[in-house]
Amino acid sequence: MATVLYLNTLNDMCDDSSQTFRIKLIFVLLLIHIPNPLIIPKTRQELDTLADSDNKNRDVVLKLYDALRSRDVESVHKILTPDLDYWFHGPPPHQFLMRILTGVSPPFEFVPLSVVSFGSTVIAEGCDAASSVSWIHAWTVSHGIITQVREYSNTSLTVTRIGNVVAGRSAEIKPSHCPSVWESKFSGRAGKSVPGLVLAI
Repeated sequence: MATVLYLNTLNDMCDDSSQTFRIKLIFVLLLIHIPNPLIIPKTRQELDTLADSDNKNRDVVLKLYDALRSRDVESVHKILTPDLDYWFHGPPPHQFLMRILTGVSPPFEFVPLSVVSFGSTVIAEGCDAASSVSWIHAWTVSHGIITQVREYSNTSLTVTRIGNVVAGRSAEIKPSHCPSVWESKFSGRAGKSVPGLVLAI
């Protein structure tokens, strides 16, 4: 009702030469007062899709750890791309994942104590039974296949997000605002200081 009275008042004040102005003004007011019912469902759908993707990527990584523990070579080959991009930080003797994948030494038992997903990046963390070796794996999953892994041993890791992601889209990147979204918890269990690194996603 308030909008109709406002428009009538404008019509009384404007002459015929202002017809174009009135049409534009009415159009703008209609855009403001009539909500678009497609906006909210679309946003919810995008958020649901993003969450579903996170869960699927996390499941892929968990299946890989299960396959490694059961020595299921066929499943490992299905989950990992043949040209896996591997990167390591830590004491050289602690390249346990690469040694497991290449079969050059007795396997190290990877039991993830924490697994979180941030889009295509899945972070898994754990330590050995004696808490003397902590490990972190940052996996990259694309269409259900793992294409990259960054292995950290006895290293404190902080994961930061560059820019914000809203409804599956990256917002404007502000270099001064890179919030921490994850920090390692088991790297200090051995009671000694370890180097710290930041992974930006």
